Amino acid sequence: MSDIKIALDWTINTNHTGFVVAQQLGWYTQHGLKVELLTPEADNYAVTPAKKVELGQADFALCPLESIISYRTKHQPFDAIAVAALLTEDLSSIVTLMRPDIQSPKDLAGKIYASYQARYEDRIVEKMLENDGAAGRLTITYPEKLGIWNTLLQQQADATWIFDNWEGVQARQQGLALTRFRLADYGIPYGYSPVIMASQKRMLAHADTYRKFLRVSGQGFMYAKDNPEEAAALLQKVVPAADRNAAFLLESQKVTAGYYGSAASWGHMSPAKVQRYLDWLAETGLESRKLPLSDVMTNSLL
Repeated sequence: MSDIKIALDWTINTNHTGFVVAQQLGWYTQHGLKVELLTPEADNYAVTPAKKVELGQADFALCPLESIISYRTKHQPFDAIAVAALLTEDLSSIVTLMRPDIQSPKDLAGKIYASYQARYEDRIVEKMLENDGAAGRLTITYPEKLGIWNTLLQQQADATWIFDNWEGVQARQQGLALTRFRLADYGIPYGYSPVIMASQKRMLAHADTYRKFLRVSGQGFMYAKDNPEEAAALLQKVVPAADRNAAFLLESQKVTAGYYGSAASWGHMSPAKVQRYLDWLAETGLESRKLPLSDVMTNSLL
């Protein structure tokens, strides 16, 4: 058996369904893989998922594409590379609780934004405000990551970044009206999120095992696409207790299913789309180094 550890970007949720399906149905074991899903509540993000890959504590991590760029351009670079995307499109947005004084991003000027403190996050959100003609800047706070959604619900923050297919569905189930601002609607060609990150050196050394893991995981996501009820039931066994509402999990699964791609295309990233994002980061001054595409992503394991 080959041991594989994947550090998830959040507590187990719909974005992780394919891994859960493959594990629960014994598919990883059938293919000689012993897979462990590492979740951040174990250490409350004391070590980020991507950092666990750098430290050799995990083979893979889930992260936004810009985390790859961040690791490649830091003072002591790490050979992070995106090997697959979980979703074909970005399903995230900046949200507020619906209120009359916030109708567009420019209305967030002077308001409180609860940040996950990712390297480019604050500047990306500020660019959205700038592109919408904001007259001022955000006030940015850094709550505990796993509690950020609650800071919005408790009105300790005015806005934050969520996944529409998770917190967005949760809000709808609870009767909470949200105002959503998608980056693409304000001139930001955001990349893929989340992607599966690996060390390029270790990827080359363990290509067959890593390829097998991705293939079986992709089959798990395709099962979820074709069988949302069964997939939601499997997910219900392993999500945190607060998230075990069957109707919520099923709706989240149905919202997400159309973005898993197809059996032939699962995980594939568009080089043109990634390049547009790299170019935008450089053009706007968010990143001074312009990385070659081959340092950021590969579809070679798919």
